[in-house]
Amino acid sequence: MPSPSPCCSVLELRQYTLHPGQRDVLISLFDRAFIESQEATGMHLVGQFRDEDRPDRFVWLRGFRDMASRREALSAFYGGPVWKEHRNAANVTMQDSDNVLLLRPVRPDTGLKHPGTPRPPPGADARPDSRVEVTLCYLKAPADEAFLTCFEQHVRPVLTELGATPKALFQTEPAENTFPALPVRTGEHVFAWLTVFPDARRRSAAKGWAEPLQPWLSAPLEHLTLSPTARSELR
Repeated sequence: MPSPSPCCSVLELRQYTLHPGQRDVLISLFDRAFIESQEATGMHLVGQFRDEDRPDRFVWLRGFRDMASRREALSAFYGGPVWKEHRNAANVTMQDSDNVLLLRPVRPDTGLKHPGTPRPPPGADARPDSRVEVTLCYLKAPADEAFLTCFEQHVRPVLTELGATPKALFQTEPAENTFPALPVRTGEHVFAWLTVFPDARRRSAAKGWAEPLQPWLSAPLEHLTLSPTARSELR
């Protein structure tokens, strides 16, 4: 089995609000048509998810080597034949697709890694029991060493005890959006981490560990509890 290898120095966290009843329609199309076709342009599809707390929310993650390759990959995909063939079917499911955070690893060793196992093949329909949680901290200023030390001393041990050691730590990528046709959120200082809980029960036990972070926060923490689709790589 191959060892995990580093994934992406730039990550998009994309949250789409869909028209009622359209989430499974979009997921079916996405898992069938938009994974390999995007990766063929040089980007990496990290995962696709149902937001368990918002029935009309579809969340997905994609990564890039750097901002220049992001521009090239997005230009190739959105100017290419697969998107042109399926864009109307995708767009008709969506109310809003502009809730996008552009992120980078806090340090080179805190990014996501490619898993050592392949993504389920096209046509797979078995969904895993695991839950991916993305926690978003909205900070008063970019994360500093004091904040990171607090996280490592008070948050990571609790999550590790629950069997959900953080898989990656990210912060806002402040560089200018290199593909302005797809807007991203600006003017925020976000610190984010990703964890994978073995199941929904274990996720529900994770409470009360965030108090030490309060002095740095400009807004309440935001938790995205995500159920991986059948073809999500992150699971």
